[in-house]
Amino acid sequence: MKRRVLCLSRDNFTPRTRTPWGGSRIAGIKQAPPRIIGESWEVSVEPSFPSTVEGTDDALADIIADDPLHWLGFDFGLGNTSLLVKLLDTADELSVQIHPSDDYAPLKSDESGKPESWYVVHAEPGAGLYLGLREGVTQDDMATVLADEGDLAALLHFVEVAPGDFFVIEAGTPHAIGRGLTLVEPQRVLPGRRGLTYRYWDWNRRYDDKGVRDDNGAPRELHVEDALAVTRFDRARGDAFIAEVRRRAPMVELESAATFLPLSDRVANDALRFAPLSVGRVAGTGGVRLPPSDVLRAITVVAGTIEVDGETCDAGGSMVIAARGGDVELGCDHVHAVVSASHA
Repeated sequence: MKRRVLCLSRDNFTPRTRTPWGGSRIAGIKQAPPRIIGESWEVSVEPSFPSTVEGTDDALADIIADDPLHWLGFDFGLGNTSLLVKLLDTADELSVQIHPSDDYAPLKSDESGKPESWYVVHAEPGAGLYLGLREGVTQDDMATVLADEGDLAALLHFVEVAPGDFFVIEAGTPHAIGRGLTLVEPQRVLPGRRGLTYRYWDWNRRYDDKGVRDDNGAPRELHVEDALAVTRFDRARGDAFIAEVRRRAPMVELESAATFLPLSDRVANDALRFAPLSVGRVAGTGGVRLPPSDVLRAITVVAGTIEVDGETCDAGGSMVIAARGGDVELGCDHVHAVVSASHA
């Protein structure tokens, strides 16, 4: 019988120079020595930070490419999975940014759009997201503020969040993750390419060459022209927009019977419809069956332990499950985890 579960390396971290806003909670989740970590690339076939199988140097991308029908269910014509899953932790605000669509003309052959989603694991009091534009904000308004090095955040809608909140972030949506948050971030990036992020503004911050705030340092690179060009000014604004892109899940009960709660796509009518990704949550203790799937799925564990086919993944770890191989039974012990899949 073919192996259908792989546990992945737990230390696929980006350098601090790339994520100078990083916090200290990821190390705690992973039961690792204290350190500042902004991003952990939990499931990745991106060339920038590729996942390997735990305890080996075997690249996830190579294993899938060797048997795509087993792992992917069917060949999307892309050669590999388009799923990318990150774990993020913020001690400071991220830059105000946006992702283009795949058909944005200036994209290079090795670049991709990056529709994404956020599941909130932890939120400090008052923490939230800058998401979408305020009523009445125009392209000229944004361009003027950026040219004057003003406060772009004042033009965005801020929403406080709580653990269990889930958001979908499609192409053309201005956004920034605020400080004091820990998120699981399932994304869709075309295989073999880099998912593009354009920065409008980085709070006028400067950093030294180690990624530490320094008023005498250098600012991060901005991409104002492209960011404005891909902004969807026709989208809903304010609370109306948040209602379209957020689902609020009930509190996690780790000692209750284990359950699977779908959060997006191909699920009940009250859930968000988000074509590129399917995301759900597993929480509790005991056995639970995942619904059938025809694509590769990832499970990212933020608390407790999950067992599948004799493979165990505990807090701070991620596993992938092949599309083929029948029903998937999870053995859960005080689990809080996110299940994700890409359909593009």
